[in-house]
Amino acid sequence: MRSPYNYLIKPEEGRTTSVKKVGDQELILNTELQNHQYVSRRGIILERPIVDEGILKEGDSIIVHHNVFRRFYDMKGNEKNSASYYKEGMYFCYNDQVFLYKRTGMDWKALEGYCFVKPLESTDEFSSDKEQPNVGVIRYLDNGLEAAGVSAGDVVGFTPGSEYEFIIDDERLYRVHAGSITIKYEREGSEKEYAPSWSEIS
Repeated sequence: MRSPYNYLIKPEEGRTTSVKKVGDQELILNTELQNHQYVSRRGIILERPIVDEGILKEGDSIIVHHNVFRRFYDMKGNEKNSASYYKEGMYFCYNDQVFLYKRTGMDWKALEGYCFVKPLESTDEFSSDKEQPNVGVIRYLDNGLEAAGVSAGDVVGFTPGSEYEFIIDDERLYRVHAGSITIKYEREGSEKEYAPSWSEIS
């Protein structure tokens, strides 16, 4: 079945990220159904929409909004699927709910309007914050930022409140709207990426 405007997708590795393999044991990270931080955001495209001139293809791995695969309790306490659910483990997904994609032989690529930034460790010895506010290293970026002279590995600044946390391939990153990137800094060589150990469990 092809939808007029939505991609038909399925979760690539299950609907949640609540369980991690540590050696030959399983570690349960979360038992709350409604905690969005443990909803899987990685899917595979099964069908493209009929009205589609984008670059995404069937079989692409994608990173999507957490509400696509989410389950929740309604006002009566009944467990429900998200509005994106179709049937038999398949979901509909709008184009603006997809942020990254990759296919065989390529790394992740941000869709137009987005980039992903790795936070930097704080250098302020008088602050309790572990990371520098509104500064990070570009990990994945869109064509618009590339055309503006920004590259992966560049240190950039972004507007307050524009970041949203994702865990991608066991790496903690911020999704930032490309239009919220405000400055490109010269690298000093002493910058350290902030990588809390809990985000690197494999």
